[in-house]
Order: sequence, then structure tokens, then C-alpha cells
Amino acid sequence: MGVTTSVVPADDGVRLHVEVEECLAPLTVLYSHGFTAQLAEFQLQREALAGRARQVFYDQRGHGLSETTPYQHATMEQLGRDVQAVLEATCPTGPVVLLGHSMGGMALMAWARQFPEELGSRVVGAFLLATSAGGLVTGGPFGWMVRQLTRLRLLPLYLWLLRLVAPAITRLRKPGTRLGYRWVRHYLFGTDDAGDVALVRQVQAMLEAAPFTSSAAFYPTFISHDESAALPFLARIPTTVLCGTTDRLTPLSHNQLLARELGSTMVEVPGCGHSVNVTRPEVVNTAILDLLARVAPQRAVG
Repeated sequence: MGVTTSVVPADDGVRLHVEVEECLAPLTVLYSHGFTAQLAEFQLQREALAGRARQVFYDQRGHGLSETTPYQHATMEQLGRDVQAVLEATCPTGPVVLLGHSMGGMALMAWARQFPEELGSRVVGAFLLATSAGGLVTGGPFGWMVRQLTRLRLLPLYLWLLRLVAPAITRLRKPGTRLGYRWVRHYLFGTDDAGDVALVRQVQAMLEAAPFTSSAAFYPTFISHDESAALPFLARIPTTVLCGTTDRLTPLSHNQLLARELGSTMVEVPGCGHSVNVTRPEVVNTAILDLLARVAPQRAVG
């Protein structure tokens, strides 16, 4: 039935770019993309589910075609309210399954904590893809740096300086560099899915399209991110958690913990990294369709 595009205002007035892939199926899948990505990251899922479910995609604030966010509103709490704004504007009737990748999954958890009355009534399932309920910066070099800055009481100054220089970095940063390629290959790909140069370049181009001002705006919310309180609400509905076994950004252990807390179906994709929906779409798409079959009449996904 074609694609419709619209602008949905968030509760603070930020205008969110939304695309709806219309079809006659009674079920809607609403997608929430990851940090520095855009709705195009779900292109392979969009193609696979075409005609099987109505699909809603939107660019997170400060990403893609959506408006820039004020720094003080670059929070998981606000991203959860953005989910509600898109849900209300695009899904007035019928069951909905929410699907979130990385930061998008965190946004869905923040949404569930703030709008638990929607679970089971309007939202009947959730697919959490390579994400985490919290504690992402407790380990590794970045975690060590945050701990040291916190101990020295310099973390607020560091974050302020990062925001200060972000516009200059955005202007001066060159896309498509070899260093950027290596960073994306290491952190977004795993041991078995990093060999496709074209795919790495594709993901690199998408991530580098996001202005560094948006990246700097969201860094503080990742440091404080803890949505464990949302999990009892999400546990009310069928869920699937999927993660590559060599994901370096949202490690497998975080996703396994999520699945245990939710009583969820857990899908582990051997040798894959954070961009598993791009590198192993057949596995991801099958898992999505399996979830849809669990929560909706067979005619919605057949």
C-alpha cells in the first residue's frame, strides 16, 4: 500500500521524522534504531516483513532527518517519551510489537517504565536487539576513564568540554577515513562478520552521518543508564532478545541477563557483533517472524 512520511512532534516540541510502510495486516511493528544510526539501519528487516506486518520507522532525535535535541533532553527518559509520541501518532488501533536495537532497545525499556499501562493492551510483544539494561561503562578503557574522572570529580567538566568542542569536531571530521573504518569494524562487527568490506563501509557511512554534537549530547545518559526497573513491566508480554556472541558494545552477557529477567526467548548469533541485523539479517528476520507468530493471528505474518 506504499510508504507515508510524516513529522511527529515529541512532548518537548522536537520534530521526529517518521515513515510508515502500510499494509493490510492487523499487526504493526514499530522500530527504534541505535546510537548514531538512523531508520535505514532496518532496511533489510523492512524488506523481509513487507506485506506481513504494518511497519513504523522513525529517526531518533538528533539523528537522521529528525530535529536536533537540546542537550538537557538527550536522555533515555526522553527517548522513552518519544516512543510514546510516535506510537500514539501512528498506531491508533491494533496490536503493536516494539523492536529496538542498542540505544533503541534502551529507549523501549525507558518507555515501558513510564507507560506500563500500554503493555498487553496496545503493545503485545517486544524484540530487544543487541542492547542492555545498564552498566555499560563499568568495564573496559572507557569505564576506567569514567571511574577516574568520577573519583577526581572531573566528570561534569569532561562532559561540558566535550559538548563545547562538539560543533568544531562535527565541522572538521572527515567521513570515510581508514581510522574510522577500523573503529567500526572492531566495535560494530564480530569475529566472523567483519570480513565484508562493503558492509563495514556501509555501516561506517551511516554512523558518520550523525553529527558529533548529537553523540556528545547523549554520552551522559549512557553513563547513568539503568533501566532494571522497567524489566518487570516488559516481562508481562512475550519478548525476544537477540545478540551476537562477539558484540563489543552491548556484550552477550548483558543480553543474557535481560533474557533471564524477562523470561525471554534468547537468540545467540555465533561470531557476530553489534550490527547483527545488517550482517546476519536472515537470522534476525526469522526471529522477528517467530515472535510475531507468538503474539498475533497467523494471518498477520503469513
